[in-house]
Amino acid sequence: MSIWHAGDFPLDGVQSLSPGTLVEALGIEFTEAGPDWVKGRMPVDERTRQYAGVLHGGASVAFAETLASAAGYYTLDPERFACVGMEINANHVRPVTSGKWVYGEARPDNLGRTTQIWSIRLTDEAGKLVCVSRCTLAVIARP
Repeated sequence: MSIWHAGDFPLDGVQSLSPGTLVEALGIEFTEAGPDWVKGRMPVDERTRQYAGVLHGGASVAFAETLASAAGYYTLDPERFACVGMEINANHVRPVTSGKWVYGEARPDNLGRTTQIWSIRLTDEAGKLVCVSRCTLAVIARP
């Protein structure tokens, strides 16, 4: 059974909202979605590295929150509700060097009436764990 309000997660639709946003600036792409998960990828390059040449922890957190926020948004009726980040944490497990991609997958832990909790796992190209994140979203009414 799908958690998405419209039945399927709209990969093309969510990517079309990216121009002029942090999503575009960091090169984040939404790549796949299933009945209760969404996946994406982000490059490790001059936009997302820190001074030591590895993936910046803040970029990892921005990627994780992007996956969770987009996923949360599409579980709701967009005419009536939106999701905004309330809290996020992250454990950075291993560095990723430049010239590679980091991959993310977001899955819900709880889809409540006023809050949602999402778990996000980021991995490198070899499938090794890079970061584990948990994001709490507030469900807010649209004016």
